[in-house]
Amino acid sequence: MKAVRYHSYGDSDVLVYEDTDRPGAGEGQVVVRVASTAFSPADAAIRAGFLHEVFPLAFPHIPGYDVAGVITEVGEGVSEWKAGDAVVAFLPMNQPGAAAEYATVPAEALARAPKSVNLADAAALPSTGLTAWQSLFVHADLKAGQNVLVNGAGGAVGGYAVQLARQAGATVIATASPRSADRLRSYGAEQIIDYLATPLHQAVAGQRFDVVLNLVPTSPEETAALVDLVADGGAFVSTTTPGPENPAREVRTVRVFALSDAAQLTELVSRVDAGDLKIDVAQRRPLADLAAVHEDATAGRLPGKTVLTP
Repeated sequence: MKAVRYHSYGDSDVLVYEDTDRPGAGEGQVVVRVASTAFSPADAAIRAGFLHEVFPLAFPHIPGYDVAGVITEVGEGVSEWKAGDAVVAFLPMNQPGAAAEYATVPAEALARAPKSVNLADAAALPSTGLTAWQSLFVHADLKAGQNVLVNGAGGAVGGYAVQLARQAGATVIATASPRSADRLRSYGAEQIIDYLATPLHQAVAGQRFDVVLNLVPTSPEETAALVDLVADGGAFVSTTTPGPENPAREVRTVRVFALSDAAQLTELVSRVDAGDLKIDVAQRRPLADLAAVHEDATAGRLPGKTVLTP
């Protein structure tokens, strides 16, 4: 089969589109014919070796920890899935991924794919949707009637976070560039702050938030300023720069590392099929373009969530 692999850590040019053996299903696993995988920034960080202590790799490595596809083979001990089932999953981040024609997937990670969207687009849901869900409901313990600031809402996680927070009955303020404003407004954001034009503290005019969700890398000074926007007893949740361990005013700070959770992913899929959760795909590219996608991401040229099809 064809796959994208890299044989050592390095820049995007270590990614090679090449032939390799088709995987088989071991105990507790299935093989999926890949409809698509999705690029996420952590893919590039893993490839570059920045996360080698957290996610050690065996080389050559196939990247891509989001997958949508159709089961072709079921391993021993798997009874709830069968060949022909359309599925999505968030794969273990240091195991062989889905940037290939076929991928091995732990059965415990699987959820049925949404029926209301193109199967290839469904790869844009698992890891980013789960990151948003866990940030808001597992770590921030978001409740109806609270207010949320989503810093960096224009990205994939931010888009899901705005939708999920609004559906939970929260008031949502989002920072984003103008190109994302209409989409986030359609998701239910009450106010969009153009961070390129207006300083955040000036835009919120002294307001504090029950939850501040930070989705962009921030300097120590910027992080402290965001924590200062959290209401007494509230939560600062970050997928990037961690907050201080012991902030004042009983503010909780949490660094999020998303976990694969089939039950939560199934809930997200049900919301997609109910029309309550929108999957936004900015571009669709062939798998052979993966090295170019990594390069575009490094240069800041990606227009948004990108899915890649074998």
